[in-house]
Amino acid sequence: MTLFEEHPLRHALNEEVHARPSVPLTGPTRISYLAFVHANGSSDREHHHLEQLAQQLGIDLPETGKGHILIDAGDFRLKWERHTEFSSYTFFRDVPDNEPEDTTALLAVPAAWRKAIPGQLLVASHVAVLDARAYPPQQRLEGYRDPSQMWVISRFADNAGWIFTDFRIHDGFSRFTVIDERLDRRQAGRNVQRLLEIETYRLMALLAFPVAKAVGPVLTEAENELADLMDTMGRAQTPDDERDILARLTRLSAQVEQSVARTTYRFGAAAAYYRLVQQRTHELRETRYAGFPSIGDFIERRLAPAVNTCAAIAHRQEELSARVARNSQLLRTRVDIELQQQNQSLLGQMNQRAKLQLRLQETVEGLSVVAITYYASQLVNYLSKGAKPFIKPLTPEIITAVSIPVIAGLVALGLHRMRKHLAAAEAHE
Repeated sequence: MTLFEEHPLRHALNEEVHARPSVPLTGPTRISYLAFVHANGSSDREHHHLEQLAQQLGIDLPETGKGHILIDAGDFRLKWERHTEFSSYTFFRDVPDNEPEDTTALLAVPAAWRKAIPGQLLVASHVAVLDARAYPPQQRLEGYRDPSQMWVISRFADNAGWIFTDFRIHDGFSRFTVIDERLDRRQAGRNVQRLLEIETYRLMALLAFPVAKAVGPVLTEAENELADLMDTMGRAQTPDDERDILARLTRLSAQVEQSVARTTYRFGAAAAYYRLVQQRTHELRETRYAGFPSIGDFIERRLAPAVNTCAAIAHRQEELSARVARNSQLLRTRVDIELQQQNQSLLGQMNQRAKLQLRLQETVEGLSVVAITYYASQLVNYLSKGAKPFIKPLTPEIITAVSIPVIAGLVALGLHRMRKHLAAAEAHE
């Protein structure tokens, strides 16, 4: 391999396939999951915070540069992952069969440390993984038939396990109960991870829903203003009216583009998170239990309308931006045509002025010929008077009279040749 020049990202890209592996579960387990949205530089403080935990536990902190680590503290295990918008902390604690079902993995985690986790908490879940022999699922079903409460119950992994949840928050945590009938360690770990990812991505997708509800009235107001501007544009009579409408359209365009820039990422992220939720739900390979909705049913019925609303608002926003741009271009075209007409009128006036100026110039040139001829003839007269003894029998008056037409012809010919030379130089340019 030393004969080849490797791409600098070859190993990093290959390791990405193995990133964030699931944690195998060994028997009855309690899992506590926390997801914190990055805020105010909280992601930069996570490494130091994990170092503090490692120091308290007396262990070495693994390298956090890859964005995920697994810490084995003995009493519990911690899986930390950093994502684009959030970081997750998953705590695992193996328990004996007789451990009460409502115990959590956080009991073994230093309380002061977990309270100081940087970021804004978005997801908090407890998962109890139980053995079907100690907790038969059929016996539990009778307690979940209260019609006043919506329970989500399904079998997953090709009927190898059960999931019980209501997707509600109790004492700050949503709760899931997973009953293992014939799951192997890695299979149980993968499906619990999928379950927690569904909960996380579901809420991350819903972050766009309040944004969509806030943007909706703004879009309605902008659409009404655009319709009013189009009506006004149809009634515009003067260039000043059109310029005023164009200024209002420009302001409206800036407002719409500001809204697009502020919300595009959030709406795009919501669509991406929703696709991940659908993918993880499909990977659970659920079997619906009669009388209860499955996770896929619950997610599709509750989450899909919100995501569709966000997609509709995003499409409506883009469409409004395009409409404003088209109408602005139309009005600019009208203003440009009006300006061209004004320019043509100005050019016509300038052409008339140039013609008048040319006629005046021709008149001035005629007067110039007369003036030059007059002064030149006077010079001839003075010269002939001085040479009077040498020009006999001619007199100064006769010579002057004869020179006048000659001088006038030469001056007129010179001016004509000069105008012709200037015209040729201008045409050459």
